[in-house]
Amino acid sequence: MSIVRRLVIAIGSLLAVTLYGVFGYLALGYTPLDAMYQSVMTLTTVGYGEPMEPTPVRKAFSISLMILGVGIALYNLTVMVGTITEGEVRKYFERRRMDKRISGMSGHVIICGHGRVGRSAREHLKNIGAQVVVVDNVPDRVVHLEDPHLVGDCTRDDVLRAAGIDRARALIATLETDADTVYLTLSARALRPDLVIISRARTVDSKEKLVLAGATRAVNPQLIGGRRMAAFALNAHVAEFLDVVMHDDEFDFRIEQIRIPVDSPLCNRTLGDVDLEGSSGARLLAYRPGPRMPFAPHPDAETVLVAGSVLIAFGTMAQIEHLIAEAAPHSGAVGPGPTAPGGPASPLIARTSA
Repeated sequence: MSIVRRLVIAIGSLLAVTLYGVFGYLALGYTPLDAMYQSVMTLTTVGYGEPMEPTPVRKAFSISLMILGVGIALYNLTVMVGTITEGEVRKYFERRRMDKRISGMSGHVIICGHGRVGRSAREHLKNIGAQVVVVDNVPDRVVHLEDPHLVGDCTRDDVLRAAGIDRARALIATLETDADTVYLTLSARALRPDLVIISRARTVDSKEKLVLAGATRAVNPQLIGGRRMAAFALNAHVAEFLDVVMHDDEFDFRIEQIRIPVDSPLCNRTLGDVDLEGSSGARLLAYRPGPRMPFAPHPDAETVLVAGSVLIAFGTMAQIEHLIAEAAPHSGAVGPGPTAPGGPASPLIARTSA
């Protein structure tokens, strides 16, 4: 039962039993003030003495009020005092402020499950300037967070809506079991067909099932970790360079993706016509015509930029921002825009360059 409901029931019960006493004493000939005085005195068990001569009828009514009202009054006063002293009122208003904060967010990433993988994802997203909302059904995992968070079962649609899934940029699913992750992926995809969903697969076999359930990407951390260790063993400099470029916030160069929206001025033009490398200074590493389509490395000048395609570029943040501005619609909106199943709409440009 919520704190508001408990307080409403407690106050309502006190009011009802007090009115019962007041109207009863009024019917027995008391004045309004004396009726209120006698009712409160009886319910609080103070016992200063009756303002009018007690008759058998008045005594009988007072007995009924004592039996009926004293227990109710003491119990509900205890509930009210306990609710306040245990900090539940403070927690309620903190929850209200958190809900209001989440309702004002847009373009954020929802992290479902705040275990080891979820914590790592949250920390990296915060480091690159992204907004996050963390959801977990274990209060101890999230109550200490300064970031917006919810305590609840993220496989439920109402919890996902409370986390702002209709305004989110992406969702990361890192639940305890693959079955829960599959269910969450299905629910999130049903609520947002265009949402980027990254699901953690605990086994290699579950990756395919998560993709079938609607995940944009299914990631097995153990598999990725093993491959990175092998890469460091055989190509240490290449692996370290990619690690620094993708994750080191103090390194000015980045590999980023730039999506070409439908109303971009670059649509249906060739790379030779727009000369993005010459105008921005960034190097175009690859081109992807659409979601789940193969990458074309080092796209040539005859490559036609189509709506929904993605460019992979390497350069400084200033150069990357220049590319984003060129790809953006004429309205000049550079922020995250509509997403596609192939990935986020645009890179996070809120990083601080070294």
